[in-house]
Amino acid sequence: MLHSMTGFARESVENASGTMTWEIRAVNHRYLDVQFKLPEDLRPKEQAFRQQASTMLGRGKVECSLYFRRAAAQQSEMPVDTDLVELLGSRIAEISTRLPETAAVNPIEILRWPGVMTQPELDVEPLFVEAKTLLDTALQAINGMRLSEGQRIEEMLESRCADIEAIAAAVRKRVPEVLAAARAKQQERIDKLDVEADPARLEVELALLAQKLDVDEELDRLESHLVEIRDAMNNSANDDKPVGRRLDFLMQELNREANTLGSKSADAETTKAAVDLKVLIEQMREQIQNVE
Repeated sequence: MLHSMTGFARESVENASGTMTWEIRAVNHRYLDVQFKLPEDLRPKEQAFRQQASTMLGRGKVECSLYFRRAAAQQSEMPVDTDLVELLGSRIAEISTRLPETAAVNPIEILRWPGVMTQPELDVEPLFVEAKTLLDTALQAINGMRLSEGQRIEEMLESRCADIEAIAAAVRKRVPEVLAAARAKQQERIDKLDVEADPARLEVELALLAQKLDVDEELDRLESHLVEIRDAMNNSANDDKPVGRRLDFLMQELNREANTLGSKSADAETTKAAVDLKVLIEQMREQIQNVE
């Protein structure tokens, strides 16, 4: 089953220490690029989180943000460094004497001064264990979303593959008719010239024309690429490996065959078929940009 590279997940847990929340956002990217935003206490654990994410994600630009809000009981235990407050107060008084027009200092600003208020230290290891467990839940959630979106993309790709097959079959069916019409047109031109044509030379020219207009090889390759696309989607379902880059390459190959088919076209119907093929291929390519 295909996986999309886009998705979002938000998972929270609450305990005696506080409330922990992981938010994960993912968009398409050529490779796996995981970025973390962590609380200061858990920054040393970033590498462990990164390894954990890499085992569950294949491709995509992924932003993982961890938020932690202490419990109200812990927030009430925030001692004030009174010595530092007195020192700040004396310095403010000195400045007020020298600059009497200076506005009074808001006490809230004093509390924001680094070191005035301190929070009790957290036991990081239990917090880390809980963060890892919650991250696993969030990664499973976003993978579920990516899988659901990938299933929708796979259904769309299969539908477009069937449409391309139908167009290729119709073009193949008309090949003898197109060649016969081209031969007749060539003969008509010779007849209008009112000259005696060398039958052997004429047959050579008609054979060269038939070879130039023959699109069997392009149709064979087109159908072969469709088989590879389906194989890639089936293999993804079996081994759960990223196939986005392979599918993107196959889109380039499909487009090349559609271009060649258009350049060899000898009638309006074949030209229209080539244009329809390119529209379908472009629709597939746009969706494949999001496939992991």
